[in-house]
Amino acid sequence: MTIICTVLCILIQVRRGILPRLLEEILTTRIMVKQAIKKLAPAEKVLQRIFNARQLALKLIANVTYGYTAAGFSGRMPCAELADSIVQCGRSTLEKAISFVNQHEKWNARVIYGDTDSMFVLLKGRTLKESFQIGNEIASAISAMNPNPVSLKMEKVYHPCFLLTKKRYVGYSYESPHQMEPVFDAKGIETVRRDTCGAVAKILEKSLRLFFQQKDLLEV
Repeated sequence: MTIICTVLCILIQVRRGILPRLLEEILTTRIMVKQAIKKLAPAEKVLQRIFNARQLALKLIANVTYGYTAAGFSGRMPCAELADSIVQCGRSTLEKAISFVNQHEKWNARVIYGDTDSMFVLLKGRTLKESFQIGNEIASAISAMNPNPVSLKMEKVYHPCFLLTKKRYVGYSYESPHQMEPVFDAKGIETVRRDTCGAVAKILEKSLRLFFQQKDLLEV
């Protein structure tokens, strides 16, 4: 009697889940939209507002992934473990990046604000060109420390800038060292909030612009 044994080799493949694929497509599309904004002419104000609204919408869609997985009471597909891992990975990555920048002797930089996925790095006494150079070096070094697809991108330089509290700041922003005129960029303050009257927004913006240009409180 002959017994024939057949050995089946099972090839185990690791397939990417729905959420990672979905988020990658959303974030990639947002990067494309932001790049398209930079290519628009200054006169194309309407298209700039449309594209900016689209990239903000894509950002919000990506951000609510945490809420979607953490909603244990009203959520359709809650997964507390996934929600906790999102928070922990983000926090640990940010803490490592902040510590790395603060301890680097060459840059002589200090992180004055870090929240979720962004860092504000103070480069005291540096020129606009030097700030962009150091910023790109920091972004490259932090990206090399983390596994793909985690990466840090150098976005802009604020000069000058007021950093008030969490998610509330304003300044003159430069997106390249060759940019001649700065852009008044405000987040979370009364100049852009919709729950205040128009007079407050206009007076505050005019006062900030005057201070940024003259650097004199008496003028304000």
